[in-house]
Amino acid sequence: MILPLFPLNVVLFPGMLLPLHIFEPRYRQMIGECVAAGSPFGVVFIKDGPEIGGAATPHTVGTAAKITSATSLADGRLNIATVGYERFTIQALHHDQPYLTATVAAFPLAGAGTALAKREAQALAPWLMRYLDVLGEAAATQFERTLLPSNPESLANLVAIVAQIPMEEKQRLLEAPAAVELLSRERALLRREISLMRAMLANPRTHDTKPFTPN
Repeated sequence: MILPLFPLNVVLFPGMLLPLHIFEPRYRQMIGECVAAGSPFGVVFIKDGPEIGGAATPHTVGTAAKITSATSLADGRLNIATVGYERFTIQALHHDQPYLTATVAAFPLAGAGTALAKREAQALAPWLMRYLDVLGEAAATQFERTLLPSNPESLANLVAIVAQIPMEEKQRLLEAPAAVELLSRERALLRREISLMRAMLANPRTHDTKPFTPN
């Protein structure tokens, strides 16, 4: 299928909410067409080039976004709310519109329903709870404990969304082909991040610095 693309300096995951302020004419046109047709667009993390005012080269794996609400402003700008719902891979880029489009193919997470993936998810869940506890301590706040998703793919996406890691690392998570690999990598990632944050909290000289890895 042909999908309009929105290159951004953010990585979108399935299930992730993403509000956007649309002001460039090319993207006002693109979003207006998507709203009128009730169709999605693709969010892709920029590999090279600017986010605003120029041509950007995206990474080849992105996430399709559904527009859940759109508010038009008096000067033609828009505020939209979107949610990611499906990964895709870019097969070919097209430059025949004011905005970038691409031929894309769905990129489902392989093996998400297997018994091994479910075991990996069960092993990951307590690490996510520990991570949220330490994250709350570092931010001097408290995250409300909620029931974690039991579905391996949903849990993997949740970890990727909440992890305070650089966008380049988030992109590598988005590109993981299989659930077992992704869940295992995320468990190692959370163990690393928990150790780093605990070390920061234990050291008075670094306690007042920014507690998170910058996105």
